[in-house]
Amino acid sequence: MTDDRPMQIGELAERTGLSIRTLRHYDEIGLLRPSARSEGGFRLYTADDESRLLLIRRMKPLGYSLEQMGELLAVVDGLEADPDDAALRERFADIRDEAQQRREDLRRKVAAADEFVAQLEAR
Repeated sequence: MTDDRPMQIGELAERTGLSIRTLRHYDEIGLLRPSARSEGGFRLYTADDESRLLLIRRMKPLGYSLEQMGELLAVVDGLEADPDDAALRERFADIRDEAQQRREDLRRKVAAADEFVAQLEAR
């Protein structure tokens, strides 16, 4: 994002490729809260909110549940508040290792899908 002006929900949805309905759901469950509200009550989001949403979006292909996403965000938030928290650092390392395992599993699935498509195309 190149400026610091707040975005309304429609702009954030467009910028991230997620639906307004999804953003409202994330707000309802506490996964992504708007940074502010306009005088008219509209949700307002910042560049930090957009970055957080992109992190959430990147977790989806790896099969993370909404609860697991919330846990990761809580760890990230905790480390921003206290970077020296040993327990949070250890949990973050565990989450990172699990993400690498999920990525490798996804890579294997994509390779198998590529082989399948190649077999279909060869017929």
